[in-house]
Amino acid sequence: MRYSIPAAIGLALSALFTTPASAASILDWMQEHRPATSGKPQDQPADSATLLTLEPDETEMYPHPSADGRFLLTLTGNHHRGGPWISRRYSENGDPANVVSDDPGAIDSTTWMDPHTVCFLSEKTGELGLWEKSADGEGMQRRIQALTGLISQPLLLKDGRTIIAVRLKPADKKNSHRQTRERDYFNNWSFDDASSEIVRFNSDGSEQVLSQGMNPSLSPDGNWIAFAMPVGRSMHLFRVHPDGTELIQLTDSRSSDVQPSWSPDGQWLLFTSDRTAPDLRHADKGAWDIWSIDINGRNLAQVTRDPARDGGAWMGSDGRIYFHSDRKIDKATLAQHQLKSASAGFHIWSINWQQPDTTGTSSDK
Repeated sequence: MRYSIPAAIGLALSALFTTPASAASILDWMQEHRPATSGKPQDQPADSATLLTLEPDETEMYPHPSADGRFLLTLTGNHHRGGPWISRRYSENGDPANVVSDDPGAIDSTTWMDPHTVCFLSEKTGELGLWEKSADGEGMQRRIQALTGLISQPLLLKDGRTIIAVRLKPADKKNSHRQTRERDYFNNWSFDDASSEIVRFNSDGSEQVLSQGMNPSLSPDGNWIAFAMPVGRSMHLFRVHPDGTELIQLTDSRSSDVQPSWSPDGQWLLFTSDRTAPDLRHADKGAWDIWSIDINGRNLAQVTRDPARDGGAWMGSDGRIYFHSDRKIDKATLAQHQLKSASAGFHIWSINWQQPDTTGTSSDK
């Protein structure tokens, strides 16, 4: 049987955003599968993050701000209307602007090409390819390049032709369909019984494996790819040039450092980590927060602090950080959104970033 990563990811998200047969509703299911917290007191004040999106029975994840700072792309789901889909939202208040795409391939691959255009994976013509379309969801769509294999998380380089993406290599294709379906989509850096590699796809059809790894992120100047790579039971951050030269390790801790993204000036990386309370055997039981580090592996700093799971962070052009979290929502915040209660699950939060003092010599050791 022929498999594709868009279809596999679609099944994973179906398990997250639709009602499983074993639960009465998606809310029940999400409560059942909520991981143990890190052991921090539940009444401990959280950080200064503020809630941006909160719609009845809806979950929002993976916010990605446009270069001009006006909009966010988010992965959205609602068990009443099906899903998931990619939506465009106003970064100022989180209100939805339009549906960008509900293509199964788009849900794990949509990214900005410029403030008005996005690209995503799709099999709409019967074969996998990277496509572009207007971020307002209207107008024609153009295929940039055909691709083959189990491909995910693509990046389009500045030349508009070269693609960097993750290729999965399942050890057991018979079981990859079933195991992917059971994944928790907070974790987009590991797949059961599959290895992953960062691959450069050239416009002439040639390929080059840059490294083992996952979660590639292109620097604003296009000169570096940051990514996460497994080393033993840990996950560390690395960066490499798009041609595969000068591989540099940035973090080195007995933890999982994943989902890197760049600051607009290209001098800092945000990432998701469980380093405050790592559980290398059971990743879903760690304490997940947002951290920052400079591109030389120094000035490590914790950005968010909450017993819930924080992840998928991106920094906007104004320095504000957007991320998803399943943290608790207090009554005052509910009242601001004119709701009496909130559904369990992930929503988009934001927090002001305080650049760490770079006069010290702190590094990740």
